[in-house]
Amino acid sequence: MRLFFSPTSPYVRKVMVLLHETGQLDEVELVTGSGSPVDPGAAPLEANPLGKVPALERGDGPAIYDSRVICQFLDARAKAGAGAGLYPTDGRRWDTLVVEATGDGILDAALLMVYEGRLRPEEMRFAPWVEGQWAKVDRSLDALEQRWMAHLDGPLDAGQIAVACALGYLDFRHDARGWRTGRPALAEWYARFAARPSMMATMPV
Repeated sequence: MRLFFSPTSPYVRKVMVLLHETGQLDEVELVTGSGSPVDPGAAPLEANPLGKVPALERGDGPAIYDSRVICQFLDARAKAGAGAGLYPTDGRRWDTLVVEATGDGILDAALLMVYEGRLRPEEMRFAPWVEGQWAKVDRSLDALEQRWMAHLDGPLDAGQIAVACALGYLDFRHDARGWRTGRPALAEWYARFAARPSMMATMPV
């Protein structure tokens, strides 16, 4: 398999963490390929017409893309096809998917804030729109602190990986916002999760 990636993409990091956690890292060739909404650059357009990473080329079908799709695919093929269990098949599955969607939603909003500052000319930037994106992040972090700590403290799953990568991205790109303030449980959980070897090995630089 070939994985198109960027070392600073938090969506790629989700996939990389899962590869580490499921012991599949050696089965994937990493290929640099990234761009932006205004310049596809080296984005893998043949593998993903949306021009985004990650995209995964596999030997038995078309390339697959979107980090959630790739993570489910890799989870299913882990342990000789028996699955790694990062997407539970019991009632906990729906909680896992919601927590994963929350992590990805934080990433979506945080990345749009970065694009606003990097890609839009300064005279065209709209501060209320940026703050609207942060409001989504803020509400999502509160929801994790207030509703989902029992899940985050449970057995390892894809939802935890998504949230951890989202919090890592906030540290990487929006550290001045101080997301930990008023969220002691989430901050303590992240400190523990970030110490996992899979997270340490995939820290953006």
